[in-house]
Amino acid sequence: MNSKDILEKLNSINKNTLMETLDIHYTEIGSDYLVATMPVNSRVHQPMGLLHGGATVALAESVGSAASHYFTKDDRTEVRGIEINANHLRSVKTGIVQATARIIHKGRSTHLWEIKIEDEEGRLISICKLTCIVLAKK
Repeated sequence: MNSKDILEKLNSINKNTLMETLDIHYTEIGSDYLVATMPVNSRVHQPMGLLHGGATVALAESVGSAASHYFTKDDRTEVRGIEINANHLRSVKTGIVQATARIIHKGRSTHLWEIKIEDEEGRLISICKLTCIVLAKK
């Protein structure tokens, strides 16, 4: 399957989910990373008109979990995020933010991702780490 088909498949499973609500779209995939974007508008603002940290974390967990799911490539397993942390470094009011998840550790049962969220100028907005667990499907 080529990268365009993979991205179409990942985006298609976002129907009726938080990812659709936040308008998160997967845009690029490589051998060890996945990229997603999210618009910054009133739907993801906190009361001061800035990108809400919770929306940022939702973007980070969405891209990291999707990456774990894809890179596991085993229909007998499913992935769950079990821990996430975030450091918010800069605020954003409008535009598009981009999250890039890169694998730090890919074990049989756990994956550790570093997710960098950047604005349209390439400035680092937040940096997150996500731990996912790989479970056998029930």
